[in-house]
Amino acid sequence: MIKIALGTSNPHKLEEINDMLAEFHPESIEFVLVNGDFNPEENGKTFEENSFIKAKEAAKIMGIPALADDTGLCVEALDGRPGIHSARYAPDQKSKIEKLLEEMKDVPEEKRQAYFICTMTLVAPDGQILHTQTGRIDGYIGTSPSGEHGFGYDPLFFIPGLNKTMADMTLKEKNTLSHRARALKPMIEWITKN
Repeated sequence: MIKIALGTSNPHKLEEINDMLAEFHPESIEFVLVNGDFNPEENGKTFEENSFIKAKEAAKIMGIPALADDTGLCVEALDGRPGIHSARYAPDQKSKIEKLLEEMKDVPEEKRQAYFICTMTLVAPDGQILHTQTGRIDGYIGTSPSGEHGFGYDPLFFIPGLNKTMADMTLKEKNTLSHRARALKPMIEWITKN
């Protein structure tokens, strides 16, 4: 059994990753939460830098390899914002959604393209980067929230062809095609082979 610290304080993220893990290799990897209050300063300029900052801190605290991700919503009409500032775009989910809708109120339907991106970094206890993986899913921003599942910007992020937001999907559906799933699956494959 490989124990890996998960560099997050977000319980939704831990739940999502554990559910995805059950689909891949439940018997070989166990994620453990970092002891104590985990809130490293994410002052990187890229998703990769921020995922490294979190993973390095988690590995240092726990003394075992650590995995962390940095995830964001990039909206083309907003020049890629909120991007690496997605978590700090507004104080809570409701205000994030309201702010995004307000910023996009005059953007026509054909220019509402966006994508979710997730970059994961696996770090050794000594701080060395072992592996990095990125996943992405393209979609567009709706004009009003839809769905009861998910968190963050999920209720506004529509997937073309499915006519559903990420929040309209079941956890099982989301875990097969989300940006996090697209980063985690090859990451788990790498971990189990190395």
